[in-house]
Amino acid sequence: MATPKLNVDLLKRLCETPGIPGREERVRALIKGEIKGLFDEVREDAMGNLICLRKARAGAKSRGRATRVMMLCHMDEIGFYVKAIDDQGFIRCNAAGGFDTRNLFSRRVLVCTGGGDLKAVMNPGGRPVHIASEEDKKKIPEVKEFLVDVGLPADKVKRLVRIGDYVVMDEPLIEVGDKLVSKAMDNRIACWLGIESVRQIHAAGAKHACDIYVSFTVQEEVGIRGAHTSSFSVEPDIGIGLDVTLSCDMPGVPSDECVTVQGKGFGLHVMDSSFIADYRLVNEVEAIAKKSRIPYQRTILARGGQDGAAAQQARGGARALGIVVGTRYIHTVTEMVSKVDLAAARDVLAAWVPTIK
Repeated sequence: MATPKLNVDLLKRLCETPGIPGREERVRALIKGEIKGLFDEVREDAMGNLICLRKARAGAKSRGRATRVMMLCHMDEIGFYVKAIDDQGFIRCNAAGGFDTRNLFSRRVLVCTGGGDLKAVMNPGGRPVHIASEEDKKKIPEVKEFLVDVGLPADKVKRLVRIGDYVVMDEPLIEVGDKLVSKAMDNRIACWLGIESVRQIHAAGAKHACDIYVSFTVQEEVGIRGAHTSSFSVEPDIGIGLDVTLSCDMPGVPSDECVTVQGKGFGLHVMDSSFIADYRLVNEVEAIAKKSRIPYQRTILARGGQDGAAAQQARGGARALGIVVGTRYIHTVTEMVSKVDLAAARDVLAAWVPTIK
């Protein structure tokens, strides 16, 4: 299969821009600059969601308004808030999002402060391998045991860093074979899809009878909070949760638990622990994918949730489904996605959304 053409530069900028739950302002600013000319209305709500509307370009329904189709794309990545600085200048953190601490050893991080970003490293406290006991080596530390070291004297650290500043992983996006690897694929992938699918619709001059809303939401990693408020505001008829999902197509995981297989297309998300997709929408998207020869796979995630659930439950409810991209090594700095799967998710959105009446 040929490698699809992708705007990798945009994804790189999105993934490398810091933005944890409650501090998505840099990502939001990047998106604002990127979407000029694609939407008729752009507004920011009190929580920080960026709600963008592309009005219908064809006749609306006879009921007086166009069908409201809402894509939900959360901007936040998992990270940390600074909670304390000790007398040696080591920074202690509080997690904002779910971490497996086995993935936090020997990490390069960025401490984001009001006066600028500081390069730093993260490691657990305790004895290094040369003097550690066998019991020490077996222990998996908790987040509270990890230290962020900016390499400066304590008095200077306390002048530069404040409680409430935030910390993100500091790793670049790279291309590895036919894959893309970065921190924060979860969920800058969705931000990319929200922009690139509408860009594709716009470039094609496609008519659409529906109003297309794209909500770049906040605080998903701590409970799909921004998706709730923006969905309540928009009152969508159809909600599309854009996100990553697991791709456990690797040794050590039974095939029935892999969720997705990389390179087999976008995930047509049927169910997770937060919502069950509208079966009519699942069938509709599947038909479009088959007709357009876009590779796809149906997905069910045993645990976890996404923004589509908020759209489904807003006010009087909405029909909802998820379009997802399988990701290996999720919630690490080596999150890996297939270019084929990413392109397929973009292409099916651009093919399907303009057909909604």
